[in-house]
Amino acid sequence: MYVPEDNEFLQQAKAMAEAFSPTEKQQTGAVVVRGGTILGQGCNHSDYHEKFGCERIKNHAPTGQGYETCLGCDPKFHAEQQAIKHAKNRLQGFARDDDLTGADLYLWGHWWCCKSCWDAMIEAGIKTVYLMEGAEEIFRL
Repeated sequence: MYVPEDNEFLQQAKAMAEAFSPTEKQQTGAVVVRGGTILGQGCNHSDYHEKFGCERIKNHAPTGQGYETCLGCDPKFHAEQQAIKHAKNRLQGFARDDDLTGADLYLWGHWWCCKSCWDAMIEAGIKTVYLMEGAEEIFRL
């Protein structure tokens, strides 16, 4: 689904990316929301690329492929999975424990989600993923 750039949750995802994502070229942020409350936040986060470069780029891997060739591109560092992990950690010990069923994820900085992130979102029970209107043109590398 698509939302306008001024959507409050998309803006929160953007703020996460700009504040904490170390890679300027691919700043990506995500927030997990349920019932109008942000449960978790995350951003692409690994300093591997700054130290060693990106093996996927060096090897001309197509978008969304070859993550296994670069430690910095490991999906566990992707914004979506970081936001899910943060939400689950925050919910532990509450009545619903770490259940994210029915939550939504707002993603800024990408126009798609890799298979690994889709799988993580499905497993977590994420209902809908929201991208920014025009994301395909704006964020396509």
